[in-house]
Amino acid sequence: MAIKLRIIVPIIDTSLLAGVQEEAQAWCTVGTQVDVVQIERGPQSIENSYDEALSVPGILELVQQAKDDGIDGIFVSCFAEPGVHAAREIFDGPVFGGFEPAIHAALGTADKIGILTVLPDVLSMLHRLIGAYGLSKRVTDIRVVDMPVLSVGQHDLLVDRLEAQARTALDSGAAQSFVLGCTGMLDVAHAVSARLSADYGQIPVMDPTGSAITALEQAVRLKAVPSRATYYPPRTKERV
Repeated sequence: MAIKLRIIVPIIDTSLLAGVQEEAQAWCTVGTQVDVVQIERGPQSIENSYDEALSVPGILELVQQAKDDGIDGIFVSCFAEPGVHAAREIFDGPVFGGFEPAIHAALGTADKIGILTVLPDVLSMLHRLIGAYGLSKRVTDIRVVDMPVLSVGQHDLLVDRLEAQARTALDSGAAQSFVLGCTGMLDVAHAVSARLSADYGQIPVMDPTGSAITALEQAVRLKAVPSRATYYPPRTKERV
């Protein structure tokens, strides 16, 4: 079954594009095609609710284009999931951000899930997502590496800081399994997991891009499309 996926990068900075394409393609199974598009207007990065709101109009324009292009599934490449629920109202295939697929993958690995994310600025957004999904009893810890989104390309530094924060959470009993809380954290999950597992036994670290791509492939095959009993298509009316 041929599957066509599209990744929407909801920021205007271009430094992550090549890495996003490479990592997403590496997660695809044979027969799945994935391409990457980017908003033209919006924030340079998403690190608060203001940035998130500015990104949404451009995201929805690209969702409409994906519908016209016959795309089967969409990944909005941001852990905060900007515009995802609105996108499900206008797109007939599965739409995921970074949060939901990665958390769902982690739920089968431990009782206490920790999120390792970028800055204190994003904590309120993540706490709202955890509450909205009813996950407060399972997602028990969030820690930051104090690196802006546009600096997470510093691979070695990022891995060191992720490992340090995860070790603190493990030693305190706050978390037992981890999710990377930024889709810009590319190609680091396995390295962090390997370092932790060397001392603690198996400690999984979920990559949000890999989680989203594999979840989209599964959703397309299962025909797990947005329910129109939840995501009502917008009524026809003037919108400017």
